[in-house]
Amino acid sequence: MLKTILVVLGTRPEAIKLAPVIRELRNRPHVFRTLICATGQHREMLAQVLDIFQIKPDFSLDVMKPGQSLTDITTSVMRELDKLFSKISIDLLIVQGDTTTAFAAALQAFYHRIPVAHVEAGLRTKDKYNPFPEEINRRLVSPITDFHFPPTELARANLLAEGCDDSRILVTGNTVIDSLMYVRSRIQAGNLQLPDLGFHLNGHKLVVVTAHRRENFGGPLRQICAAIRTLAISRDDIHVAYPVHLNPNISGPVKEMLGDLPNLSLLPPLDYLSFVSLMIRADILLTDSGGIQEEGSALGKPVLVMRETSERGEAIAAGGARLVGTDVSRIRDAVDELLDDRVAYHSMANRPCPFGDGSAAIRIADYLEDSFMPPDMRPRVDFSQATHAAIS
Repeated sequence: MLKTILVVLGTRPEAIKLAPVIRELRNRPHVFRTLICATGQHREMLAQVLDIFQIKPDFSLDVMKPGQSLTDITTSVMRELDKLFSKISIDLLIVQGDTTTAFAAALQAFYHRIPVAHVEAGLRTKDKYNPFPEEINRRLVSPITDFHFPPTELARANLLAEGCDDSRILVTGNTVIDSLMYVRSRIQAGNLQLPDLGFHLNGHKLVVVTAHRRENFGGPLRQICAAIRTLAISRDDIHVAYPVHLNPNISGPVKEMLGDLPNLSLLPPLDYLSFVSLMIRADILLTDSGGIQEEGSALGKPVLVMRETSERGEAIAAGGARLVGTDVSRIRDAVDELLDDRVAYHSMANRPCPFGDGSAAIRIADYLEDSFMPPDMRPRVDFSQATHAAIS
């Protein structure tokens, strides 16, 4: 009898990291009936990714409204999922990461007594306000979760420290590496029509910037923009490319402070293919993103993290990422050092990637298939070996 799995996603990062899982589950139609629900937390950017992976949602909640608060998002997602869960029978809900969609969906599944699987479980900064609200979102999902899929042994250790059942934990590697390898192979094959981003490097170094986190709204973002402006003005050997988030809390200050510099390109939000292509070309990634710490590590790019804490401590320990906060001088000095000191640059570039080998989705699907099968039909899969392969 087929098991019905509902995958709920609402933002672009969720789509990127769940697409390989969805594709792998759908490769097993003899075991799973896989349904997709898009909450629409980031409507436009979500659609870009789903198109790349040829995934069409079965249900669209369309909760995004202008100027909504975290309370609005949480209650809207829960209200709409309550209606959906009352209409269809679900054997398992899958959520990813630390978004408000993930938290609200997991909580509503608990109310309906639906088991939950959590992809990218166990990430922690141990500072409840950094990142905000993600740190609390992911902590609250864990007690509800029945199947935990942490990307690394460090994430597994965090779950064990919080009392999670080790028999329900599988270290898989991060599914973002699965997606990155898939997209990079398509780009390298040369059969994709990528858009002209409107700038030419002409021998200049490329610094790619992303900054969008809620805890950086206001003063911290203005400091980030001041640092970028200082770098662009003081250096004639770089070009800065900054895909700007649609949120007016981001786009307003960024356009105000950075919109008049000839060697700085403010780009619209890029589809995932175009953004991976941009990262491949980059010399330095300057970001407050979590996922880019993983992607940059896999691409061998130095990542300067404009945050005071990171739940991706593995990238920092491996030497490919460094925390620089949002202070103007710290950001400027870190970029200058990498551009001017070849030893410093090469000490960060091409470090081993601690986030997996691109087979995380297969491990997740294998584990779920084994878990749902009757005991007398289960294959003899050594999941401990899968765990070691994921992080080796």
